[in-house]
Amino acid sequence: MSEKLQGLQDAAGKDDTREFVTTVIAGQLFGIPVLKVQDVLGPQRITRIPLAPAWIAGALNLRGRIVTAIDVRSRLGLAKSEQGEQVSIVVEHNTELYSLLVDEVGEVMSFPAAAVEPNPTTLDASWREISTGIVRLDERLLVIVDVARMFDLAQLEAA
Repeated sequence: MSEKLQGLQDAAGKDDTREFVTTVIAGQLFGIPVLKVQDVLGPQRITRIPLAPAWIAGALNLRGRIVTAIDVRSRLGLAKSEQGEQVSIVVEHNTELYSLLVDEVGEVMSFPAAAVEPNPTTLDASWREISTGIVRLDERLLVIVDVARMFDLAQLEAA
């Protein structure tokens, strides 16, 4: 952790921290708020849904419950993964469960609220659409995902 982040953590109270499950998509580090994450799954069998938009990978069965799988790469306008199987992060949105297909799942990271910065104007437009901000790490940038924005259908249909 950078000295700047360590200083911010020391200055911030324990109640003022934000926790994120980190993921990697196309080499970029993303963070999903821990309170939105319901489950993390390995590669799953996904059934394609006819006539669904390209960013909907299909549906999977999670302990008897049908869950819509979202291809995050496709949602962000990125090429399909060449590494093979993707893993799932199950999130809740409007009382429904969704599986976000990502390349890798990392660890849970905590940051003081003061470490979260607004999105820079140079951040890719499709990433800005789903992000509430960023956290600067030593050698990487953590893009914070706003799960509700991921499912902003009006915005997707306009694109």
